[in-house]
Amino acid sequence: MIEGRQTELWFTERQTDDVALSLRIAQTLLHEQTAWQELLVVETARYGRMLALDGAVQTTEKDEFIYHEMIGLVPVRSHPQPRRVAIVGGGDGGVVREVLKDPAVQQVTLVEIDPRVTEVARRYFPQIASGLDDPRVELRFEDGIAYIARLQQEVDVLIVDSTDPVGPATGLFGREFYQSAARALRPGGLLVAQTESPYLEPDIMSQALQAMAAVFPKTYLYLASVPTYPSGLWSFGVGSLGTDPRQPGARPLNGHTRYYNEDIHRAAFVLPTFVKELVNGTCQQQSTGE
Repeated sequence: MIEGRQTELWFTERQTDDVALSLRIAQTLLHEQTAWQELLVVETARYGRMLALDGAVQTTEKDEFIYHEMIGLVPVRSHPQPRRVAIVGGGDGGVVREVLKDPAVQQVTLVEIDPRVTEVARRYFPQIASGLDDPRVELRFEDGIAYIARLQQEVDVLIVDSTDPVGPATGLFGREFYQSAARALRPGGLLVAQTESPYLEPDIMSQALQAMAAVFPKTYLYLASVPTYPSGLWSFGVGSLGTDPRQPGARPLNGHTRYYNEDIHRAAFVLPTFVKELVNGTCQQQSTGE
């Protein structure tokens, strides 16, 4: 939501009924309703250009590297041979850019339901969308749930870079989708999905991890600090068919990282006590390595 305050213009994301994030806007660059969602691009005073979908911050120039590096590099760096990667969502291209830094990656398929997200990213966020024209990348504009359901042991790493679990993204957080994902993965494959804030959406996080643990023999949770996401602390769920995602590989990266490194990779799986307590039963034992 955009609102005026005296002579200033502010963007406010209502993150919960009780919590909001407000950013001062220097300039509105684009505001439209696509076939799927409300799309907004603004220049903020603190975080540079920002993309918002349906009133929720998706990415900003200043802190995008944290989320994209952590959701993209943790799975590919821990897989011994991540030759083929599929990404559901993430039409801005940030995850594509990061996974291409691993020299073992030979093919990346990006499945985005809304082509306008990618078109807008190319124009307004070229540094984020920089990997989309790489010859190893295939772009598909269709329903990611239906696409994954058609695959049978075809990908090594599957990354779900979805919006919050509302609208088209709702099905990406359920057991049925995780079952399709497990069938789509080759032996030893990994699924990684963003699983919301452990502070503000603990139920969503716990339910997603429980659904993942019902399908994958190994399930873990890891964390990263993303300033413009609700509460600033963000979680990622990992379902593995065998590979241990807590251990990074030794391959050198083709590119620089600003947040991710091998120590961060390992440390991200060390959970605060309150997060351990949220992840109960089998899922808790697996995420804490017990």
